[in-house]
Amino acid sequence: MPFFNASFSEFEIISRVMVILITGITSGFGKAAALRLSQEGHIVYGTHRRETDELPLVRYLRCDVTDEASVKEAVGMVMSEQGRIDVLINNAGCGIGGPLEMCGIEDARSQMDVNWLGMVRVLHYVLPVMRAQGGGRIIAVSSIGGLIGLPFQGLYSASKFAVEGYCEALRMEVKDLGIKVTVVEPGDFHTDFTARRKSVDPESAASAYPSYRRSLEEIRRNELSGLRPEVLAAKVSKIISMRNPGDSSSVCRSWQSAFSPPNFSTGLSGSTTAWVETSLPDLCPPPSPASSFRPVSTPDLLRRLRGFTICQ
Repeated sequence: MPFFNASFSEFEIISRVMVILITGITSGFGKAAALRLSQEGHIVYGTHRRETDELPLVRYLRCDVTDEASVKEAVGMVMSEQGRIDVLINNAGCGIGGPLEMCGIEDARSQMDVNWLGMVRVLHYVLPVMRAQGGGRIIAVSSIGGLIGLPFQGLYSASKFAVEGYCEALRMEVKDLGIKVTVVEPGDFHTDFTARRKSVDPESAASAYPSYRRSLEEIRRNELSGLRPEVLAAKVSKIISMRNPGDSSSVCRSWQSAFSPPNFSTGLSGSTTAWVETSLPDLCPPPSPASSFRPVSTPDLLRRLRGFTICQ
């Protein structure tokens, strides 16, 4: 029996078990979310590329989101066993760091292929399922770097900006189909993402860009002192259970470290405009009836974010 009722335009809050598909569950956010949601009694499937220790209540699917045939097979396996997919959590991702000048075209292609096109591939097979069953929930893991460009992480930011734009358009397209789309933007978190981030040659980068080494160390320090991934898992669990969770949700310890020098000592100007969804309660006041979006200058946005604590 489908989890959703096509006669209702709003996501129903009921206690029945949901079928949840999570991409990228070998570590970090994906693993924490898979553990929590499976312990809450949901049927959780998770994709992985490399060998990993398996969580006892999670069903593992070998899948590479850069390979369409692999994605099709994974989604097909869930459907053959369960007949539905109630929630998709798009989490699979990677990071490539360094001055944009020194990041090659292949680096850019690889970054987009995993972080953005990987999500697109999965959605191409999941969306028809959700549309046919009368609804579903899509949660995309983006980043604070999808709201504002991160110096020396430009490729990563570009891929997350793509996720944000894609999901914004998708949200409007599927809102009448009973499908809810929510984007989650983590700040600094302590996961193995820091150690796995690919970077350009540090000596060459530091020689050409004097602030590079200092910024890289600040990024590493902020991430290692960041929140545990279980915090984001709890947030995702809450989103799944809410009738109207909002379009996006930012999760971090403190915005002071995320948006202060040396990370953001360059690259921001008063003429830059950031479009912030006013439906995001963590950042903006409730929207006026006449408009769903409002333009906010970057300095104004940063003033709102500095010192603002969303999760302790």
